[in-house]
Amino acid sequence: MPTIRRFANCKIAIYADDHIPPHFHIEGRDFRAVVEIETLSIRAGDVRRAAEAMQWASSNIDALRAEWARLNQRG
Repeated sequence: MPTIRRFANCKIAIYADDHIPPHFHIEGRDFRAVVEIETLSIRAGDVRRAAEAMQWASSNIDALRAEWARLNQRG
C-alpha cells in the first residue's frame, strides 16, 4: 500500500488491486476513512481530524486518479 502523502496527523494511501469505485484511504492515529476520488465522498470512517488531507486531495484529484489507475490495472 503506497503512501501518497503524509501529513502531521495522518497519511493518504491507495491500495493495489482494491475494489471499485476508485478511492483512497486516510489513516491516522486512532482513525481511518475511505474517500471516493471522483466526488470526495466519505464512504467509511471519519475525516473530522483529516482536514489537511481532504484539502490536499481536493487540489490533487488528477494525481490520485493516476495513482489509482497505476496500482489497479486489471488484465
